[in-house]
Amino acid sequence: MDFEPILLGLLFGQLRDPELFRQVELDPELGTLIWSNGADIDFNVLYDWPNQVDATVERRHQPFAVTV
Repeated sequence: MDFEPILLGLLFGQLRDPELFRQVELDPELGTLIWSNGADIDFNVLYDWPNQVDATVERRHQPFAVTV
């Protein structure tokens, strides 16, 4: 799988560092890929990666707002 398209922003952008990327672990309870910096990828996204990657990239490019 090519994760390069989603390695953007403060959290996932850090995963461009090969040393950090190689520290990936599998969360035994949730089945997600997790990294020590807090980044994670849900197993449903991985399962359906060819259909999810474009939507995931689009979400990463959109600004977000916090509502209180």
